Amino acid sequence: MKTQIKYFEAISRCPGTKARTGRLRTPHGIIETPVFAPVGTQGSVKTLLSQDLEKLKIQLILGNTYHLYLRPGVDVIRKAGGLHKFMGWDGAILTDSGGYQVFSMEPLRRISEDGVEFRSHIDGSLHFLSPEKATEIQLALGSDILMCFDECPPYPCTEDHARRAMEITTRWAKRCQTAFHAEDRGGRLLYGITQGAIYPALRKESTQQLLDLDFPGFALGGLSLGEPHSATLEMVALSTELLPEDKPRYLMGVGTPEDLWEAVEMGIDQFDCVLPTRNGRNGQLFTSTGKLNIKNSPYREDFTPPDAQCDCDLCARYSRAYLHHLFRAGELSALRLASLHNVAFLIKLMRKIRQSITDGTFLKDKQKFFAAYRNQGD
Repeated sequence: MKTQIKYFEAISRCPGTKARTGRLRTPHGIIETPVFAPVGTQGSVKTLLSQDLEKLKIQLILGNTYHLYLRPGVDVIRKAGGLHKFMGWDGAILTDSGGYQVFSMEPLRRISEDGVEFRSHIDGSLHFLSPEKATEIQLALGSDILMCFDECPPYPCTEDHARRAMEITTRWAKRCQTAFHAEDRGGRLLYGITQGAIYPALRKESTQQLLDLDFPGFALGGLSLGEPHSATLEMVALSTELLPEDKPRYLMGVGTPEDLWEAVEMGIDQFDCVLPTRNGRNGQLFTSTGKLNIKNSPYREDFTPPDAQCDCDLCARYSRAYLHHLFRAGELSALRLASLHNVAFLIKLMRKIRQSITDGTFLKDKQKFFAAYRNQGD
């Protein structure tokens, strides 16, 4: 009988919370959790290089199946030796299934039991993604962690709509699992994705259905789509109550500093979000004292570092006034420096959160962070 490999183990917990540290084993190294993954939609974390990610000691990045399938195409990446070699990245890669991108472009797609027919946002060409094809694409990319193909309902939506999306998500998850297990995958992992919008009964039902399929990890999908923040937290708390202790829990698309603290306290282990690079490109920085909109006029003659408590390449060398000038002058280096800082901020924040769990000071450190972070003004 084949020995069951243990891919995840919880290492330490903080009393009075569900916060925990852990280790997640992947073909490209062990990931210390909780972990934040910057989003590299098209094989690149926008404005940053793979060597930047290495310098920041980033453990995991996210690639986008939909975008990479359309451009440059799976064949190109396969010939390059996989996505890791194509982008010169030796760390772990998680790929989404393409489901969210397909379903977010409602006028361009048609859903059936077989899968989704859609038109490319690039050139209008017609394509079809099934659960099997989405899995095969991710395998060809060489992903360390793959995601099941799912239907992500919009917010708001009726309970009937949310139920239909949840039920087809479960059926597609079974098909993804069959395609994934067609042969030995060398330690790569396939996660199931729970749905159910903000309906507690549906969330419970979706979670139980995926638990019965015994995935090695579970993601919470369909949240942070515009619903009230309290509803997001309610669904996260409900889900982590049901999910097993010995498997990782992944909250998709969440990445504000405040949300990271809140969700870790509820027992979440993995995160990804476009916010650090998207906000950075628009001139908004995360700092130890709150968000800072560097394009605002008060920073024109502010010669202090963007964040005095940060040692990233931006804060160690340049002033707020200089970054303000770069944005106002339309210099591309502004986008790079601001994105680099924001990614560095969240990576260091996750490191701090892990240490606070180990030390048993999570709640104290969280309170201290929120007190300082909410006092910043523009």
